[in-house]
Order: sequence, then C-alpha cells, then structure tokens
Amino acid sequence: MKKFLLTSIIALLAAVSVSAQSVYICKDGNYTKYELTADFDITSYINKCDSIVFSEPQMDDAVNIVYSGTTAKVTIPSSATGVTCTSGTSSDVVISCTNVKDEITYKVSGTSENGSLTISGEYKMTVVLNGANITSSKGAAIDIQCGKRIAVVLAEGTENNLVDAASGSQKACLYTKGHFEFEGAGTLNVTGNASHAIASKEYTQLKKTVGAINIKKAANDAFHIGQYFQMNGGKISIDKNTTNDGIQAELTSDATDENNGQIIIKGGTIDMAIANAEDAKGIKADGDITISGGTINIENSSNGSRGIQTDTNLTINADDKPTTITINSTGGKCTVAADADDPHKCYGIKIDGDLTITGGSTTVTGKNVKVGGKYTITEGTFDGTIK
Repeated sequence: MKKFLLTSIIALLAAVSVSAQSVYICKDGNYTKYELTADFDITSYINKCDSIVFSEPQMDDAVNIVYSGTTAKVTIPSSATGVTCTSGTSSDVVISCTNVKDEITYKVSGTSENGSLTISGEYKMTVVLNGANITSSKGAAIDIQCGKRIAVVLAEGTENNLVDAASGSQKACLYTKGHFEFEGAGTLNVTGNASHAIASKEYTQLKKTVGAINIKKAANDAFHIGQYFQMNGGKISIDKNTTNDGIQAELTSDATDENNGQIIIKGGTIDMAIANAEDAKGIKADGDITISGGTINIENSSNGSRGIQTDTNLTINADDKPTTITINSTGGKCTVAADADDPHKCYGIKIDGDLTITGGSTTVTGKNVKVGGKYTITEGTFDGTIK
C-alpha cells in the first residue's frame, strides 16, 4: 500500500507544473507551506506527516479538535500563537497555551467513548462545542485549568454530550479554575459520575442566548459554583439522579468579590427533581438569592430536603421578566445518623434571613416555608404557609 501511495504521489507531481504549485504538509495539526521546486523531495515526508494537500487548507483562527474513537485530530492555525498539543493523536487531548494577549477559540466536535480534553493557560478563552460527544474513562470530560473567563458556546443546532469517569478524582465532569459564561442555542447534556456535573472555582453565568443544559446525573451537586451563579436565560433540567444539591453557590475567601455567594436568576426555565439525597437542596446559596424573572419548577421529595435555601435573604420580584415559582415538597425528616439528635425537616423554602416578595407568582405545596428573619409581601401572589 505504501509503495502504491508513493508511486501515485510521484506520478501526480510529474503532472503538476512545478513553477506554479505549492504543497501543504500537516504535522501534529500544523500546516507548513512548501514550494514545489526542482530540488524539493516530497517523498521524505511520506511517513512523517499527517496529510499532504496541494491546495491551501481552508482554516479559520480556531484550534480545531475533532474526536474519532480512540484518536483525535488537533489542528492549530498559525494565528494561534503559543498553543501546543502534547498528546499527539490520542483521544485524551492535552493542550497548553502561553499566549497572554490574544483570546484563543477552541472548536470541539466528534465522538470518543474513551477521551477527554484538558486545556491550560493564563488568558481568557472560548470553547465551542459543535457536536462534541466525549466520554472519559479516566477523569473529567473537559478540564480547563485556567483562572480566567471561559466562554462556552453551544453551537446552534448541535447536541453535545459529556460523561466523566466514575472512578476518577476530578472535581466535575465539566470544570474550570476560572469562570464559565455559557452562550449559544445548542444543547449540552452532562453526566457527572464521580462528583459534580458542572463546577467552576469562580462564577458561572448563563446568557440569554443559551439553549438547554441538561444534567443527566450528578454524584454530588449538579452545578457547584464558587463566587456566584447568574442565569439570564436558557433552560436547565436537573434529573432526579442528582444525589446532592441542584444549584449551589458558595462564598469565596475574599469577602469583597462581586456578588459573593449569591444566586441571581433573571430569566429562563429551571426544572429539577431532588429525590435521591437526604438534606439536599434544589437551589442553595451561602449568600442572597434574587429571582427577578423566569420559571422555576422544583420537586423535592427526599428526607430533609429543601426546594430553595439561603443562609441570608431571598428576594422575589418580576423586575426583569415574569416570574413563576412552583415548589412541591413531600419529604420527611432526615434519617441519617448524624441528624439523629436533631433531624432536619423538609421545607419548600428555608431562609435564615428575610423574605421579600414584590412581584411574580410563588406557590409552595406539601411543606412549609421557614423564615428566620422578617417577611414582606407587597405585590405579586404567594400561596404557601410561612412559619
């Protein structure tokens, strides 16, 4: 076969006008242009390159990562300075970037049932999921070791599936040291077999353009967020296979961080079922929770669970969009040994601080609403029992 290929290439070169032609040779995802001069020996590249083409490759400025089974092809354009791929054609793709001036875009597509993507860098980046189906057998499906803004674009019309390894030590199936900003009208399905489904060390924001993010399973929290969580649009679905909180926002060590520990919902739809974990919360914040638009449906049937819980204050209005909140709580008291002396009750909403409702429609059935501070209802509708 190699002899036949070599003969074919030599024959092709013989038919080409050397003075007017160039050749593009790809090695490790990078194309290099060579002029077909009389002394150019193309045969020396036959076994040392990924591909040889005779017309200029149509390449954009993005790093393209295409999975195919146990292999992946990484194409790095010349404009993506500082980007290197150290994993070759392995489906466990490892990319590093030393560029601290230009934002790099990574486009991810294809399917691997034994793959992963790890990107490290010191500057913000964009990751486009364009029909990416990645199942890892070792750890996270996508691990972004960068403490900056990570834009995750769900390409319109695509469905993307991320599944991590059950035996891994990763923090999440989809993780970043920085902050996520999700956009794009596509769909993302995430299965967190080892711990969280999606986690960010800093904030996570869903923009108005987001399509759908479906959490198929989380062995811990579905969304585990440092600093704050903000939802401006889109649709979140959290399956009952989640075995801890649905959306959790924690305080960072720096009390001056913006919106520290808060959850802010300005639009979109959230559907979740909390059924498989005692003392789990649907929406949980260490700081304030503000809901000013959107539709939220929560079923929490596990013992000691809460539909919404905050250590500080909850504010509900319709300042940004119409607001509809429906919570059905049917769980009993916690039965775990740690709560034997003071078992936690199941609540629809539990607030350590104040409850303020100035708009929207809120319905809580099954269990009560517990408010540690004062509650004020001036506009909108509220159907439930406050204790």
